[in-house]
Amino acid sequence: MSHDPDDEVPAGAAVPVDMILNGARRHADVPTNTMLLSLLRNEFGLTGVRGSCERGVCGVCTVLLDGKPVASCSLFAFDVDGATVETIEGQRDGDALGPVQQAFAECGGFQCGYCTPGMIILTTALLRSEAKPNRDEIRRWIGSNICRCTGYEMIMESVERAAETLAAESGEPGEDPDTEGEEERS
Repeated sequence: MSHDPDDEVPAGAAVPVDMILNGARRHADVPTNTMLLSLLRNEFGLTGVRGSCERGVCGVCTVLLDGKPVASCSLFAFDVDGATVETIEGQRDGDALGPVQQAFAECGGFQCGYCTPGMIILTTALLRSEAKPNRDEIRRWIGSNICRCTGYEMIMESVERAAETLAAESGEPGEDPDTEGEEERS
């Protein structure tokens, strides 16, 4: 049941929130002042979603809302009623790391790891919208998530590796390293 924003709800009253969360239907009754970040962490136990600035500017709390990255710390929980939300916990491939997570692990795209869930979520959104992003596109996307530990180079390499992996899994033609640079012969 979707909440009608024109309905008056007394301050502090609970409103129902129904969503698809990481592929599963979920329900909660939350006070109107509950932020999505709090709902995810405190009600659903999804502690991979982290808080930092509480203003929606650092990117640490990024989740996907209907496929688009949003700052969960600055979005009221009732605003996701009827929506699909994806968190870092939903990025796994069964019991294994998902391809983006695996690329970050292989390339060392993290140091302390605090920003990593947001980076992986942003990378997932980027690669869904652009399968083969160039470095400028990658910079633009990950630039909305502040990392205080790295120079972003290994994060960029992680995004590139994830793009290569996803392309290979989808059967897209890639460059053959044995023939790279050779001209076609007739």
